[in-house]
Amino acid sequence: MNTSNLSLYHIVKEPLNKHKKSPLLIMLHGYGSNEEDLFAFANELPEDLFIISVRAPFPMQPYGNAWYAIHWNNTDGKFSDEDQARDSREKIAGFIDEAIAAYPVDPKNVTLLGFSQGSILSYAVSLSYPEKVKNIIALSGYINQDIVKESFENNDFSHLSFYSSHGSQDQVIPVEWARNTKPFLNKLNIENTYSEFPVGHGVAPQNFFEVKEWIKNKI
Repeated sequence: MNTSNLSLYHIVKEPLNKHKKSPLLIMLHGYGSNEEDLFAFANELPEDLFIISVRAPFPMQPYGNAWYAIHWNNTDGKFSDEDQARDSREKIAGFIDEAIAAYPVDPKNVTLLGFSQGSILSYAVSLSYPEKVKNIIALSGYINQDIVKESFENNDFSHLSFYSSHGSQDQVIPVEWARNTKPFLNKLNIENTYSEFPVGHGVAPQNFFEVKEWIKNKI
């Protein structure tokens, strides 16, 4: 099932265990991918979940989509288009509101699940707009403070819970960047857990098993 009525293209898996207001899980894919990628996990996740997998707004050539462009040059090497990233942050924040209005979901039980670029955006959205979400699953990403709203430290994070994980052999996003996540969230007094797995830029089976158990306990 999909719909184009909302501002971002997405596909939907309705819960097998129907509720008047189901817990909502929103999936945000990585750079150069699309909404089908993480959606492959949907059938393995708890049957109470209303799952929406979103396509990032910036199309790439020859295929795929991005939440923001990544540029390469000879002087600085790789760098991110942070204006586009902040634009995507606002688009996702708005989309959460649209999804809550359009579907039979619980506005107080929203989980973001992001991989790589989608994970970086999950951090940015949840730290900028903590009132919109409850749980965040951030796979193979890191916190980029430059794309979080200013003065975010003053927000109320008391209800948030994060699950973060990374591959210790990741060649795309250095594991050292991800290791900053736990101390950063601890400093904000946010409940969080961090795991590492001996893989590259991807999700190990044991990682996915841990994610499933974490979601079950949180929804």
